[in-house]
Amino acid sequence: MRGWTQRFDPRQTMLDQCFEIFHYHDPSPAHVELHHHDYYEVYFFLDGKMDYRVEGNIYHLEPGDLLLISPMELHQPIASSTDGDFERILLWVSKDFINHFWDGEFSLTRCFDTSIPMHTNLLRPSPAQRADITLRLGELLHEQYGDGYGGRLCAESILVRFLVELNRLAMQTGTTCAARGDTSPLISQVLSYINDHYYETITLDELAQRFYVSKYHLSHEFSRVMGTSLYRYVTLKRLLIAKQMLSTGISPGVVYSNCGFSDYANFYRAFKTQYGVSPSDCADNGGS
Repeated sequence: MRGWTQRFDPRQTMLDQCFEIFHYHDPSPAHVELHHHDYYEVYFFLDGKMDYRVEGNIYHLEPGDLLLISPMELHQPIASSTDGDFERILLWVSKDFINHFWDGEFSLTRCFDTSIPMHTNLLRPSPAQRADITLRLGELLHEQYGDGYGGRLCAESILVRFLVELNRLAMQTGTTCAARGDTSPLISQVLSYINDHYYETITLDELAQRFYVSKYHLSHEFSRVMGTSLYRYVTLKRLLIAKQMLSTGISPGVVYSNCGFSDYANFYRAFKTQYGVSPSDCADNGGS
C-alpha cells in the first residue's frame, strides 16, 4: 500500500462521480477549516496524534480508528501534536453511487445515519478487523491507481463489499463502537436549536437569553468546542442546507429566504465566497 501514498491535497470537492480514495502520509498535519461535503467520507486513521471534530463532538483518534462522516455534518481534523508522521486513508463516496445499491430493504448508508439511536461517528475495530480493513483498502488503492485489466470495475466491486462490511461493523456492539468524544451539554443544545431553527433569525444575544448564559460565556464555549464562531457556524449550516435545496431544483430566490438569509445579496455573497460559484450556477449543475 506504500506505493500509493501522497502528500495532502487540500481539495474538498469530488472530481469523480462515484468515489475517490487517497492514502496521505505527511510529516505534519495541515490546517483544515471546519467544512462539509456533498459526499460520504470514511477516514481511516493510521498514525499520528489527532483529534477530530464532528459537529458538537470531539473524538480522540487512535491508530486503526474509523470515522464515518455524512454529507450533512460539519467536521474538522484537529492536530493534537505536530511531532511525528501523520498517516491516514480517506475514502469519498458519492450519494449517487451508494443510492444505486439501495434495494428497498438494505441501505449502505446505515452506518452514516445520525438518526439511529446510539449512533457514533467513531468506530474502533479489533486488531483482526483493522487488518481486514487495511487489506481491503489496500486492494481498492491498487485497483484504482494500478493499470490492471478491468481495474475500475474491480475497484467498484471491492468498494461495495467494503461498504457492506463497514455497515456490519457499525452494527456490532461492545468495544467495536467507541463512545462519543468530548462534548459540551450547552453547545449540544445550541446546535440542536440551530439545526431546528436555521431559517429564523439567530443571534448571540437571543441564544444567550434562551439558554440562560452570558453571551460572552456562550461565545467562548462555542468557539472552544466548534473551532469557529457561532456566526460562522450558523452561516455554514445555512449554506449547507441551501446547497442541498438547490440540488433538488428549488430556485435560488426561494432557497435564500427558506434558509434564514435576510436578503438575496447576502445569500449570494456568502454562497459565492464559500463554494466559488453562484447559487444559480450550483442549481444549473445539480448542486455539484
